[in-house]
Amino acid sequence: MARAEPGQRDSLFDALAQEAARAVAPLAVRMRPRTLDEVIGQRHLTSGGSPLRKLTEHDAALSVLLWGPPGTGKTTLAYVVSQVTRRRFVELSAVSAGVKDVRAAIESARRELGISGAQTILFIDEVHRFNKAQQDALLPAVENRWVSFIGATTENPFHSVVGPLLSRSLLLTLHPLSDEEIGLVIERALADERGLGGTVTLAAAAAEHLVRLAGGDARRALTYLEAAALGLPGGGVIDIDVLERAVDRAAVRYDRDGDQHYDVISAFIKSIRGSDADAALHYLARMIEAGEDPRFIARRLIVHASEDVGMADPSALQVAIAAAHAVEFVGLPEARINLAQAVIHLSLAPKSNAVVRAIDAAAQDVRAGLAGPVPKHLRDASYRGAARLGHGRGYQYPHDHAEGVVGQAYAPDSIADRTYYQPSRHGAEARYAERSERIRAILGRDTGAGAGQAVSHGQPASHGLPAGDGAAPGDGPAPGDGPAPGNPPAGEQ
Repeated sequence: MARAEPGQRDSLFDALAQEAARAVAPLAVRMRPRTLDEVIGQRHLTSGGSPLRKLTEHDAALSVLLWGPPGTGKTTLAYVVSQVTRRRFVELSAVSAGVKDVRAAIESARRELGISGAQTILFIDEVHRFNKAQQDALLPAVENRWVSFIGATTENPFHSVVGPLLSRSLLLTLHPLSDEEIGLVIERALADERGLGGTVTLAAAAAEHLVRLAGGDARRALTYLEAAALGLPGGGVIDIDVLERAVDRAAVRYDRDGDQHYDVISAFIKSIRGSDADAALHYLARMIEAGEDPRFIARRLIVHASEDVGMADPSALQVAIAAAHAVEFVGLPEARINLAQAVIHLSLAPKSNAVVRAIDAAAQDVRAGLAGPVPKHLRDASYRGAARLGHGRGYQYPHDHAEGVVGQAYAPDSIADRTYYQPSRHGAEARYAERSERIRAILGRDTGAGAGQAVSHGQPASHGLPAGDGAAPGDGPAPGDGPAPGNPPAGEQ
């Protein structure tokens, strides 16, 4: 079906122009699916009973917002809906179109609806780039269903789309394609007559590299494949060398299920722990370029922020979590900047492992059976009969005292002399160390013998640069390194 331009009706010349354009169209455009069954990925949107399936099967006039990273099929889905329902497809880009273009497209759709009864799909790419006035111009057409509006956005629509338009539209979220799905996209493009038609073959190693380069973006995969195939004679083979020359990116030797995965992430964490921001950035770039899951990297940064920085810079955890949110909301390639900021922050932050040593020491005591009864004055006294049991009796309310701290027992008797948190004097933790000493003095805690007993569960905290990996040979991976190869936790490959 020909694509109508704003303000124009379909004609034989439009169809011929579209056929000519299709002949020279990029591979990613030529390979666009023609039905929902041909769509690879996004099964939650295209399977039986899904919103898009109902939209096409019942020929309903609905308004839809498609939200997802680049190359996940937003334009493709809009085009497929128009093909299946045989509606006019009018596409505008919010990058170049203005209110005048929007109104012209709507008026054309109204005129066509009145003359021939033909409905129009108005697809607006990058709709988040429209300002409020431009988005408001869509409201009458959406409200009266003069068009079936489909908007595509890579940004959170709750932040970038005006409330009235958002409330009148069905919001559908698209996800990055999996490696297997990208592989299917590539295989189809190699074999299909609309694509390369079997004129070239793709070596296995090059196929794996192409999948990594794609990073869940089908358009990128097809663009790189087309560039690699350009100029190859019939029967030619796209190997690693051909692919590298075509995309100007070297293949990074990296196996997400093998030694490289564990070696690189181990070196990454140890570089941050050792405060070498440059080395850490190298390993970050190496993982990203090799196609490592950015969520895995973000999770390791969150752990490191508490394990190796901790109270020496409490903002490190906030920065790491913010980077993880950026990965979810923005995605690659832009989120690489957010990850890099977090890596630099954590690398240059003062270091302390007091937090992880404190919780590990407390957990070791609990596992050893040192978990006595809760002191009576701390027990729940809110229910009937608690007073007869003596619960809450003698409890002193800290806010009634000068510093908000009052000397009373909080820990069970079995661990009353234990001191788990041993702050360093690095960065902000120096302030917490001083306050911790004052509080323990008010509480009547002995910070001498008790501290020694608690720290005896592990080596005393080091306040200098770490010597080696933090674990003796044969002890297994150091904290933060992840599990040894062959025994990864679920979801961390």
